[in-house]
Amino acid sequence: MTSRVIISIRGAVQGVGFRPFIYRLASELQLKGFIKNNSTGVLIEGEGEKQTLDNFINFIREKKPSLAKITGFEFSFHEKNSYKSFRILESEETSETSAFILPDIAICDDCLREMKNPSDRRYMYPFINCTNCGPRFSIVEAIPYDRKNTSMKNFKMCSYCQNEYDDPTNRRYHAQPVACPECGPHVELWNNKGKVTETHHNAILKLVELIKAGEITALKGIGGFHLVCDAQNDDAIIKMRERKNRIDKPFALMFPSLESVKDVCYVDKIEENLLLSPESPIVLLKRKYSSILSPSKYAAPGNPYLGVMLPYSPLHHLIMKELNIPIIATSANISEEPMCIDEYEALERLKNIADYFLIHNRPILRHIDDSVVRVVKGKVMVIRRARGYAPLPLEYDIHNNTKTDNNQVILAAGGQLKNSIAMKVGSNVFVSQHIGDLETHEACKAYKNVIDDFKMLYKAEPQLIVKDSHPDYFSTKFSNNLKIDSRSIQHHVAHIASCKAENQVKGSCLGVAWDGTGYGLDKTIWGGEFFIVADNVCEHICSCRQFPLPGGEIAIREPRRSALGLLYEMYDSSALNFPVIQNNFTFEEISILEKMLRNKTNCPMTSSVGRLFDAVSSLLNLNQKINFEGQAAMNLEFTASSNETGSYHFNLFGDSFITIDWQPIIEEILSDVNSGIGNSIVSAKFHNTLIEIILSVSLKFNEEKIVLSGGCFQNSYLLEGVIDLLEINNFKVFWHQRVPTNDGGIAFGQIAAADWIVRSKITNF
Repeated sequence: MTSRVIISIRGAVQGVGFRPFIYRLASELQLKGFIKNNSTGVLIEGEGEKQTLDNFINFIREKKPSLAKITGFEFSFHEKNSYKSFRILESEETSETSAFILPDIAICDDCLREMKNPSDRRYMYPFINCTNCGPRFSIVEAIPYDRKNTSMKNFKMCSYCQNEYDDPTNRRYHAQPVACPECGPHVELWNNKGKVTETHHNAILKLVELIKAGEITALKGIGGFHLVCDAQNDDAIIKMRERKNRIDKPFALMFPSLESVKDVCYVDKIEENLLLSPESPIVLLKRKYSSILSPSKYAAPGNPYLGVMLPYSPLHHLIMKELNIPIIATSANISEEPMCIDEYEALERLKNIADYFLIHNRPILRHIDDSVVRVVKGKVMVIRRARGYAPLPLEYDIHNNTKTDNNQVILAAGGQLKNSIAMKVGSNVFVSQHIGDLETHEACKAYKNVIDDFKMLYKAEPQLIVKDSHPDYFSTKFSNNLKIDSRSIQHHVAHIASCKAENQVKGSCLGVAWDGTGYGLDKTIWGGEFFIVADNVCEHICSCRQFPLPGGEIAIREPRRSALGLLYEMYDSSALNFPVIQNNFTFEEISILEKMLRNKTNCPMTSSVGRLFDAVSSLLNLNQKINFEGQAAMNLEFTASSNETGSYHFNLFGDSFITIDWQPIIEEILSDVNSGIGNSIVSAKFHNTLIEIILSVSLKFNEEKIVLSGGCFQNSYLLEGVIDLLEINNFKVFWHQRVPTNDGGIAFGQIAAADWIVRSKITNF
């Protein structure tokens, strides 16, 4: 008996070849009906025998396109409508928006083969794409994802491309960025005065010559500009560092092939899959130091890891094929500003950095940095969530939450550093691409644009905004100016909420939040915190002993000040006579700082483990001043010997609230340093002690589930050591994977913590 099924599918089902997949499947099963995009996903009606319709439903779930992500699948059976055929209908727009916008996706193998084929009409074309690959988030203006709603709307398709676009059996059916050399975007090479020097493929060939000659070039890619130079040319990299004001922070590298990466770095199967994945992120890999393809020592000074990616856009593939050497491919910006996306903006902002600009005329609508990942304990850990991942939503289980209005739109403002924002629309939490540190005019402008962008794309107006409790963060001040209800979430509570929600941890747990800085409920600087989190409570139960930070925020850039504050807390004014202080401060500085410490002037107290790392780095004379965030802690990690099993003593004081006293640790470190014990041993013992502290606190509170969050857990020695020791002692350990453990995950945690507030009687976290 003939019946009709209506199927509503929500999720990432636009721009992934879902409609032609359904068309082919329905044709094979001889069904009649239609499929069309709408603002919530796709709507399908199929007519045929009941058993055939049951098979149709099952095949959709089992055989969907690999890039499709289904989050909602509803169907119902009805009387037949007597359709004559199966058709793909025009998209419809509705007031509700829940369809997912796909991230930008690396070129697929089919397009790569065509681009390399001299007989193909898209041979060597730098903007080749199909429904399985190409730009998405960076070019979409609105949902539904149709060409008229993208930055490709002004490129009128030639008859050949139009035929592909209209053919449901073609790989390019409704591939919105579809183009060819006849009708699509093209590249040009500009000098830094904006004069066109070459066009089309000649521009690419000339760019390759310039890179080999040691020039600094700016390359417009999918989500913005890269600054590019030869990764083996010392002079070129030094010149880029000087111009970009990036003294020694590691640069990202692009290699021509997987084989060339393996020649320089150790690559396991998971890391290989990441490099070759549609997301194509930067992957942190352990370097080998023994290859003719090894990059310059100036690419990542003193770092045993390299941030490596493979070419992911057709343009990158064409350039890297001609170069066949690794290149520096770093975000084109000044300091921590967002990357440039427009060629004229780039010309203005980068004219004193880049000598030449390879640009194209496909507009980029929003900046999207390269994502950064690493593998920890066999699992992928996202450090920077951007291209390839954003803005796909994160699942958030709000089980047993009868008080929360699922339809309430919530905006999370994020933190100050490594900022991203998040928006809860219905049951989905959409987390933005990485925005960066909100410390420049350009960054703050980008922040506002991203919020406006999300409101427009998801047709959602927030009814509640959740923000960090720090009163001076730009994100907090911005939130305060919005005329909607707001809630403050303590920074470290947001960290724990982020990890707990990501891992869908049910019931109570012990949360460990270790990072560099966060505004505490007592108005001091927290960063070494433990919480018990249960269904109706988030209780602060343990913290590190505090010490003063002379000069406040400047201490973040000068580990010597953390060391001075630590020693002053231990020894009062006699700390000023320690060699590490005498050798690293002038007489005038010591005199001023002693007065500040004595009078407690601009010397905020901190419990930060991040600052503890800084202090120890200073005591070992690894870093007295730093040039980028986390540099001292990174160097301390890289110094640690993997063979040392020893540790230092520490004390835990208190009953209901525990204070971790680090003084015995510092005393024994000073003793080891005075005895000539090597830094590799001291660093390893320090790391081992921190690992033991987490175990000791965990044993005291006896919670089975332990949640780890905060920037300190980017340290693989610390994170892996904690996981191993806790699991040996029968704890279940949860750490971040898809959400950054650093402040890039704060916004997602703010959304989760807002739900805790609704469900609990506590309102001050």
